Amino acid sequence: MNHAIAAILLLSASTSVFAAGKPCDELKGEIAAKLDAKQVKGYTLEIVASDAAADAKVVGSCEAGAKKIVYGKS
Repeated sequence: MNHAIAAILLLSASTSVFAAGKPCDELKGEIAAKLDAKQVKGYTLEIVASDAAADAKVVGSCEAGAKKIVYGKS
């Protein structure tokens, strides 16, 4: 299961490079859909400022790099 999560995170991170101008809520929904499709449970996705320190893994960048989406376990 950890390999599936890692693959999704890598895919999402690479997708975020191409989708940097995307609205954060839209990108967050797409990442959540991918995680849900892989039946990942107990996660959180948060939208934070790009310069904010985060203990969670960054899985996407949105609004032209002004914000980032971080993945954590709940």
